[in-house]
Amino acid sequence: MKGPLFYSKILLFGEYGIIKDSKGLSIPYNFYNGALKMMKTPTEATKKSNESLKGFAAYLANIDKDLVAFDLVALNADIESGMYFDSSIPQGYGVGSSGALVAAIYDKYAENKITVLENLTREKLLKLKAIFSEMESFFHGKSSGLDPLNSYLSLPILINSKDNIEATGIPSQKSDGKGAVFLIDSGIVGETAPMVQIFMENMKQEGFRNMIKDQFIKHTDACVEDFLKGDIKSLFQNTKQLSKVVLNHFKPMIPQQFHDLWKKGLETNDYYLKLCGSGGGGYILGFAEDFAKAQRALKGHKLEVVYNF
Repeated sequence: MKGPLFYSKILLFGEYGIIKDSKGLSIPYNFYNGALKMMKTPTEATKKSNESLKGFAAYLANIDKDLVAFDLVALNADIESGMYFDSSIPQGYGVGSSGALVAAIYDKYAENKITVLENLTREKLLKLKAIFSEMESFFHGKSSGLDPLNSYLSLPILINSKDNIEATGIPSQKSDGKGAVFLIDSGIVGETAPMVQIFMENMKQEGFRNMIKDQFIKHTDACVEDFLKGDIKSLFQNTKQLSKVVLNHFKPMIPQQFHDLWKKGLETNDYYLKLCGSGGGGYILGFAEDFAKAQRALKGHKLEVVYNF
């Protein structure tokens, strides 16, 4: 047995903002993927994955059957036979490792599942998002359900607001383009739950709430619109503003050793950095109008290109 591949994802814009109804744009990232497999020769990693699936299956047994029902007999039998999730997606890096697993389990064991091939109306997308949100909450407290949705559909997803999401097209990449969106490996594993908790605590302060509404969400929404329109000049202006807001107000989410690099990008305009996922470690997203220049400025860091302008 070898299940289909489910890919990692990157939330280009909207981290934290989508909790408060900003726009967001999430794209599949095919560099990493995962699939359900059977153990031939057990290793520490496959045994650990199999154990984790046992806990997940027990959790799924208690999900409201009106929302989604699973063939638990088949799922538990496969787990007993040594099923595990074979994944190259790094955990705690903000690229959706649990999302791909949730998508794989739904795809294989959900009854009356909504398939990628049918006409995906907004209602169906919201239903899938609600199912995935419930499923993924097993892994990190409260989940929006977007990571598994992206992984399951393998399509870019535009979040207009909590109740308004749609599959979307993004401008095709220019393989010879000078500009790029890229990932920087911080070398630290980030944990989602504590970061979201810091954000929720901050949201209790009126000043922070106003900043989210008047600056963070404003620039996030503008970035999404610019990116979809292919307005690169405006995109970089807005990304710079967003990067500045994050540096000033989201310090705990930025690993300490990146504070100066973040500032340097804003001062030189060689690149702009933003959070990828909840931050605290994992990947950091970079935007550069001239990637070669950014590479020189970030010498010594491991960069992976996600998208070319």
